[in-house]
Amino acid sequence: MWQETERHLYRAFTFPDFREAFAFMTKVALAAEKMDHHPTWTNTWNKVEIWLSTHSAGNKVTEKDRALARIIDQFIPNS
Repeated sequence: MWQETERHLYRAFTFPDFREAFAFMTKVALAAEKMDHHPTWTNTWNKVEIWLSTHSAGNKVTEKDRALARIIDQFIPNS
C-alpha cells in the first residue's frame, strides 16, 4: 500500500529477481513519460522503491501523484 505524507507518496515493491523488478520499472517509466510525471525511485536487485510528489506544487502530493500511483498499482497482480 502507498504511504502518504504531505510531501510524498511512497511504496516499496519486492520481486522474485532483478529481471522482474526491471520489467516493472520499464512499465512505470513508460507510463510516467506518457503523463510527463516522473518518479523518484531506487532499485537494488529485486526491490524497487518509489516516491511520488509534484515538483511544480512545491514537492507536495497532488492528484497527479495519486493518478500515477493508481497506474503503477495496475502493474502489480493482486494490488
